[in-house]
Amino acid sequence: MTALTLTDADLADLAADAVVIGVLNGAAGPSLAPGSEAVDAALGGGLLAALGALGATGAEDEVVKLATLGALKTPVVAAAGLGQHTGAVTDEAVRRAAGAASRALGGRATVVSTLALVNGEPTADLLQAVGEGSLLGAYEFSVYKSKAAPAHRRPPSAVRLAVPSAKDRGAKTAAKRASAVVDAVTLCRDLINTAPNDLYPASFAARADRAGAAAGLTVEVLDEKALKKGGYGGILGVGMGSSRPPRLVRMSYKGRGAKTRLALVGKGITFDTGGISIKPAASMENMKSDMSGAAAIVSTMTLIAALKLPIEVVATVPMAENMPGGAAYRPADVLKFRNGTMAEILNTDAEGRVVLADAIARACEDSPAYLVETSTLTGAQVVALGLRTAGVMGSDDLRERVLAAGRRSGEGMWGMPLPPEVRTGLDSTVADFANVGDRSGGMLAGGHFLSEFVTDGIQWAHIDIAGPAYNTGSPWGYTHKGGTGVPVRTLLELIEDIAENG
Repeated sequence: MTALTLTDADLADLAADAVVIGVLNGAAGPSLAPGSEAVDAALGGGLLAALGALGATGAEDEVVKLATLGALKTPVVAAAGLGQHTGAVTDEAVRRAAGAASRALGGRATVVSTLALVNGEPTADLLQAVGEGSLLGAYEFSVYKSKAAPAHRRPPSAVRLAVPSAKDRGAKTAAKRASAVVDAVTLCRDLINTAPNDLYPASFAARADRAGAAAGLTVEVLDEKALKKGGYGGILGVGMGSSRPPRLVRMSYKGRGAKTRLALVGKGITFDTGGISIKPAASMENMKSDMSGAAAIVSTMTLIAALKLPIEVVATVPMAENMPGGAAYRPADVLKFRNGTMAEILNTDAEGRVVLADAIARACEDSPAYLVETSTLTGAQVVALGLRTAGVMGSDDLRERVLAAGRRSGEGMWGMPLPPEVRTGLDSTVADFANVGDRSGGMLAGGHFLSEFVTDGIQWAHIDIAGPAYNTGSPWGYTHKGGTGVPVRTLLELIEDIAENG
C-alpha cells in the first residue's frame, strides 16, 4: 500500500523522485495552477514554456513529464492536466489529475504533490480528494503475477501532499480519512479482481468474515443448510446449479450515539454464466465482477467501523454462483422467497434480483429506517447510461440523497423513474409475478422487482452499477482496468448524511 503523508517543507529543498503540479486548460492556452510557483522559480520561470514545447495542454487525464536537470533535488516534474474551469477547480477534477499522475509515475518511489494548492488555501474536501486520487491511482493488483513483466514499474510507495502547515489538525484529519477510504476501496477492488476459482460463495463469505472481524463488526454466515431452514428460496434456487453452494453473510455495526438504523444489501454472484439461459461466450470472463455490489457493501461496512460513525448498520449480502449444472434452476420454475412471495422464473440470467429478493426481505425484518442496495443488476443500465454512470431508483427522497452523495464523492449517478406501466410487464399467470418483463425498460423492471420485497414505510434506494463497477477499457484518472470500487465512496457520503440528519 502507498503511504500518504503531509509536508510543508520548501519544495526547492525537498528530496523526492517526482513532484506533481497542476496545469489548467484555458481558452488562451495552458497555464500553471497555484502551487507550482516554487518549482517554476527553481526552473528560472521557464516551466510553462518548457511544458508547452512538450505538448502540454492542461487537458484532463494528461500528464507531461519534464526533467529538472539538477535545478531541483527532485529530478522529475509531472504536470497533471486539470481541464477547463471558469472558477475554482473541482474536487473531482483534482482527484482525477492526482490519479493520472500516480499512474504515470511508475518506478518513482516517492512523489510530492502540490495539487491540494490549486485553489489556494486547501479545503479539507480538496485535500481528501488529492489523497484519494493519488492513492487510488497507485493501486496495483498483482496477486497472480509469478514474476513482474520486464517493463513493469511499481507504483509510488509514498505520496507527500504539500500543504501550508503539516501540523494543521484539519489537514491531518483529511489525510487520515483519505487513507481510510482508499483502504476500503482497495479491499473492494481486490475482491472483484480475484479469480472466480478462488472467490466463490464459501471463500467470499470467509473473506468477508475475516475483514469484518478485523474491523470489529459482528458477522454471521449462513450456509446452505441454514438457508434452507430460513426459507431463502431465491438464493438456494440460483445456487443449485453450482457444485459450490451459496451463502448469506450478515454484518452488523452500531456506533456510539447511533439514532438511525440503516440496512445495506449487495449482490454477490461470484460468477454468472447466465445459468440455463446461458450468456454468449464473448466477454463472459468479465462476469467474475458480478459480485461487485457485495464487495462494495462488505468494504463499506469495514469503512464505517474504521471511521466510527454514529449510526447502526446491518448488511445482508447474498452470495451464489450461477451455473448451468444438472441441478440448476430452469425457466418456468417457481421459487418461494423468504417473505412467502412466489415468482415465476422466465430467465435464469436475471438471477441477481432473485438472490437480492431474499436478502431485502431479510433486511426489512430488522425494521430499518432506510434500505440501500447496490448491484450489477442489468445490462440495460449500460445501454441507458453508459459505463461510468450508475442508475438510481427507489423512494423519491432517498434517491435524491443518493444522487447528492454521488456528486460529493465524484461517482457518477443518475436518477431513474419506476413507471407503473413497466411493472405490468412482470405480471405472471402462474405466480405473484415473473422475474423479467418486456425487453424495453429492463433497468426499470429490475427496480420494480426489487421494490416488491421492500416493506411499506421503509425508504429504499437501488443503485445499478453494471457499467461503473468494472472497467473493461483503458485506465483513466484514478480508475484502473478491472474493479473500480464504485459505489463505496458514495455510500460513505450517504451514510454520513443519514447519521447526521436522520
